[in-house]
Amino acid sequence: MNVFLEQPRRGNTHEVQLTPHKVQAAVWGHHEILTQLATAHAGKTPISCVPLAQSGSHRRYYRFTFADDSTLIGVYNEDIAENKAFFEYTRFFGAQKLNVPTLLAIHEDQQHYLLNDLGKQTLYDLLCENRKDNGDFQDVMEYYKKVVAALPQFQMTTQKGLDMSVAYPRAAFDRQSMQWDLNYFKYYYLKMVYIPFNEQLLEDDYQRFMDYLLSVDDNYFLYRDFQSRNIMVYQDDVWFIDYQGGRRGALQYDIASLLYDAKADLAPETREELLECYMDHLSQLIPVDRKQFKDYFNAFSLIRIMQAMGAYGYRGYFERKTHFLQSVPYAIRNMRYLLEHHALPDNLPELRQVLQTVVDSYTEPVPEDSDKLTVTVQSFSFKKGIPEDKSGNGGGFAFDCRALPNPGREKKYANFTGKDDCVKEYLQQYPEVETFVNHVNALVDMSVDNYLERKFTHLTVNFGCTGGQHRSVYFAERTAEHLRAKYPQIIVDLRHSNPLVQG
Repeated sequence: MNVFLEQPRRGNTHEVQLTPHKVQAAVWGHHEILTQLATAHAGKTPISCVPLAQSGSHRRYYRFTFADDSTLIGVYNEDIAENKAFFEYTRFFGAQKLNVPTLLAIHEDQQHYLLNDLGKQTLYDLLCENRKDNGDFQDVMEYYKKVVAALPQFQMTTQKGLDMSVAYPRAAFDRQSMQWDLNYFKYYYLKMVYIPFNEQLLEDDYQRFMDYLLSVDDNYFLYRDFQSRNIMVYQDDVWFIDYQGGRRGALQYDIASLLYDAKADLAPETREELLECYMDHLSQLIPVDRKQFKDYFNAFSLIRIMQAMGAYGYRGYFERKTHFLQSVPYAIRNMRYLLEHHALPDNLPELRQVLQTVVDSYTEPVPEDSDKLTVTVQSFSFKKGIPEDKSGNGGGFAFDCRALPNPGREKKYANFTGKDDCVKEYLQQYPEVETFVNHVNALVDMSVDNYLERKFTHLTVNFGCTGGQHRSVYFAERTAEHLRAKYPQIIVDLRHSNPLVQG
């Protein structure tokens, strides 16, 4: 097995023959190959190997521990092109004295490699701990300021000879890259949650939006996923990981990624202070027109949020990894702030309308650390499927309202919903409607009583009908009203999937 061992002086590599015979990587599992690699590097056998939790990528990480308590990180990634970008960037950034991992060894297959261990605490972890303990945010703010001070140094590496030919999957955040991100948002968020739009008009606005984004200087290193989970807090400093998707691009994108990082949920005044701090450091390297920079920053913030929501939709709705959906409410909150405080260009009417619909159709999130029971009551159309359980708990109820009288069959109710008095009066004339309500509420009450006793935190109650407009909406409203009256100690989160209904 041939292995490239990186020397302590970053950027210097040589090949070491570990055994007289070659062993194909496919013969061993990733654990075995990385164990051999770790043993060769350290000159001793690790006593433990613990898989680390995967995030959004398909890379696999392992922490190796040795008898003297020293550790290192083993990585497996089958995407060789992505690995080559990571290797090149890591060597160059290290040579520039930037805080990145050190490459310790690379297997000949270029799919397995070792890094030094930067600990277990990310900037996001630190932020969450601070909030949980009601600590002084200024302590976290000091780390954020270190991050925004370091970012321009990464961005300027393209001016210092960084080899961008290895960039993957795209050499630049150009029109093609932007189109991918915008379509990601369209197909994996808008269509997944049934936001209405005129596809041609939206595509026309996409082109104009990209024209605007591409009108700014983009000859800089764009980190691509510059957010709090990709920043380690180690030895009282900040260290940067997961930049293998880096490419040439505009300065505004990465600072937007950091400040509008969804679940970091930074306050507007914090974002503003950090943006000014970033521009202070950037202006020491190049001239900065702050007003112009902010205008582009707001636009790049928006496309970054749209890309992130597409990713949440893909992972959550398509891959069924529902924990990704927990970030959606925070992303929508950020989108709402941008729409309310920073104007889009005037020539994007369909895009503006679509984003406003996204914002208007979503309920504010319940705080994750709430110890109250939250009952999410939702109406939906069976044509579009039962809603995903965004809490990640599974279970709950899905009641079928289609056996009850349907006001949707009468034209005079076509433009009304189950929230309108005329629809309510129509349904309430049928005795079976009240019977249905009583049976449903009895079943739901049984679960609520049990969940309160067991200190559970979430229950989902879904009501479906043909179009998700009349019956399902009516019964969702009735049950939500009942629960709020009977259980003042719980949180009732009422949602309607049909865009005609203002939930």
